[in-house]
Amino acid sequence: MNRRHVLLIAAAFLTALGTSVDAQNLDTVRAGRFDYGKMWTFEYPPATYFSQTYGFDANEKWFETARLASLRIPGCSASFVSPDGLVVTNHHCARDYVFQVTKPGENLLDNGFFAKSLAAERSITDTYVEQLIAVEDVSAEVLAAGDRGTTDQERLTLRNTAAAAARTRIVQRNGSNPDIQVQIISLYNGGRYSAYTFRRYTNVKLVAAAELQLGFFGGDPDNFTYPRYALDFSFLRVYDDNGQPLRTPNYFTWSAAGVKEGDPVFVIGSPGPTNRLQSVAQLEYQRDVLVPAMIRAFDERLSALRDFYAENPVEGEKLDIRNRAFGLSNSLKAYIGRLDALRNPVIMAKKRDAERQLVAAIGAKPALQSQYGTALDRVAALQQNRRAVAAQLGAFALLGSPQNPGNESALIVRAMAALGYLKAVVPGGNADSLNAVRARLLAIPDQPPSLERRLLNARLADFEFYLGANSPIVQASLRGRAVPDAVAALLNESALATNARLATAIDAGTLTMSDPAMQIAAALAPVLLDTYARENNRIGVAETDLRSQLGRARFEINGTDVPPDASLSPRITDGVVKGFEYNGTLAPAFTTFYGLYDRHFSFPTKPDWALPKRWLPVPPKLDLNTPLDFAATADTYGGNSGSPAVTPKLELVGLNFDRNIQGLSRDFIYLPEAGRNIMVDVRAIMEALDDVYDLDRLVQELLKHRVFKTEAEADAVKR
Repeated sequence: MNRRHVLLIAAAFLTALGTSVDAQNLDTVRAGRFDYGKMWTFEYPPATYFSQTYGFDANEKWFETARLASLRIPGCSASFVSPDGLVVTNHHCARDYVFQVTKPGENLLDNGFFAKSLAAERSITDTYVEQLIAVEDVSAEVLAAGDRGTTDQERLTLRNTAAAAARTRIVQRNGSNPDIQVQIISLYNGGRYSAYTFRRYTNVKLVAAAELQLGFFGGDPDNFTYPRYALDFSFLRVYDDNGQPLRTPNYFTWSAAGVKEGDPVFVIGSPGPTNRLQSVAQLEYQRDVLVPAMIRAFDERLSALRDFYAENPVEGEKLDIRNRAFGLSNSLKAYIGRLDALRNPVIMAKKRDAERQLVAAIGAKPALQSQYGTALDRVAALQQNRRAVAAQLGAFALLGSPQNPGNESALIVRAMAALGYLKAVVPGGNADSLNAVRARLLAIPDQPPSLERRLLNARLADFEFYLGANSPIVQASLRGRAVPDAVAALLNESALATNARLATAIDAGTLTMSDPAMQIAAALAPVLLDTYARENNRIGVAETDLRSQLGRARFEINGTDVPPDASLSPRITDGVVKGFEYNGTLAPAFTTFYGLYDRHFSFPTKPDWALPKRWLPVPPKLDLNTPLDFAATADTYGGNSGSPAVTPKLELVGLNFDRNIQGLSRDFIYLPEAGRNIMVDVRAIMEALDDVYDLDRLVQELLKHRVFKTEAEADAVKR
């Protein structure tokens, strides 16, 4: 995706938001009741609101069942759907698992995986499934500890210490069981604290996964759009310590009837961090500095991955480049949506009105005014300080990010690590310590040469773009050359260009600070450390304390009527199945398999809409009228992928897998007028399992609520 494509997408998103008011009338815009969203927590369940709004008894037992049947997996959400540990989630949440269990000669990512027997389910390593089994409010002890501090740092340290003590107490209460995980969750930006106790299951197997082409049907062009036609599902199974399918009384029943337009749905999952409670000054900083920098960084790395894959598809498959590219593409589109929301004058006017209301509410109570009256002004001042290092933050975007290890130049990563190695090489130094540093340095893997060249080009281009020609970092990086020429010279001259050359230089004792890559590191390191020290220690600590103060103020004013920002912790959100107006027409509440085939045949030369061989010609038993995907107004976000969508009877009707373009503003505000979450309809999953994949043992397990060891056993029951 080049710069022109980014700008075109941005323009489309601005149009899609569709909230236009004359500039002179912006002062009439008012904040809405649910602008902060509907991501309700289980410790503050909106029982009365659910019961009154949707006409059923949302009692304590209802919320308990919803909580215990819902699950959290790395990066996504899921749920139990049988009493024998069967778990359903999105395909894109299990793509790495499919890649992991693939055996030589197989291509499960493209062909799908369908275990025809219990014995054929394949073990997944290094993953887990978590179930929230208890929540305890620890706000009083954590906040009281912080209040004893006299500085920002001291208050933060005391809160963290108290939170750690609360966690230790609860862990010990559970007998220090390694299967019990306790997390202290900060809510309302530190205005409240809850201890979440999870039961963690680590014996997990892959049961079934659709073909990549079905799970991600429409590819990047359809991502964050609607109507959609993706069959984005996979099944896992949790096993107990004895190697048997886990017996659990808490699971969602699979709905045969599904839902219709106007029906309520409740989506349960663990959405990633949102920024709805941020101040206007913080949002303006994101708009002007942070988000544009991230868009540039994602765009350049995505281009590098895609160009490499186009030239080297076989090697690209071995390196799982398609998955890596999808992750970057997803992030890029999400950040473009964030930027468009922040540039939307109506949204910002609503945020300003909400802030005016908060200031007035604080001012109306002398006790609150004395405690929190200057907090917003102090937050605004910190954003001005942050802008002073905006260029450096842009130049270093994604550098050293734990989410970005494979999308950075290996030469740059090695050069920074080699500073520590050369510092450890001293006469009479500890040999074991030096060898450990050497081992960590040589463990940094090579990138394929053409990918390394592209990633190094992106990093040096960032340095030049943000820091300018007079920067010592740029001068050390380019040495008077254009970026492509500097990249070629570095890869030719530096001992850090490959792992083998670095090992040779270390063994020969020829690695020195005169190496051109080491000169970059020498110029980069002090600026990088100072920038992050300023951002994290001088600004971040003060901002953390102020955000906690404002969170406490908000909670005292609004109580639980306003839910906290998402925090990767379990939430339940409500909405209704509903289409929406767009581009002068209507988006339907439901799509069907008819639409899937229409997309395929309408774009015969486009690989994003190509169907796998199994689906062509149309399987004779496949009911094309079956609902495939549907849209609803539930308040979902990143991390809600795989979230179960259930009815008031707690029947599973869908799996959340995306938002539409209009929903990309949800990082900052919830606007249900056109924003939608998008779900796979369980009727489509059942239809595919039965009439395309012929996986009767799974079909019967979902219908009969018991495990079947083989297809023959399931077929016997079916007859």
